[in-house]
Amino acid sequence: MNLEYRAAHLAERLAQGACGELGVRVEVRGDTVLLTGTVPSAGCREDIRRVAHEELAGVPVHFDLVVAESGPPDHSEELA
Repeated sequence: MNLEYRAAHLAERLAQGACGELGVRVEVRGDTVLLTGTVPSAGCREDIRRVAHEELAGVPVHFDLVVAESGPPDHSEELA
């Protein structure tokens, strides 16, 4: 199956999945696929990794997914 088609199917599946992740870019680079973006949680990042490996079995996949910090700050802000 065409790698571009498989990558597009992965992007569609990510958008419709539990995380509803539209902020992750799926790019084909030669014979590999790169996923980049920011996700809301570590669990969501792991779900995306799992789905990518299912959809792109046998294809090298590289991940550059950052987890957004959404917790309370660990220190007070100093205002001048």
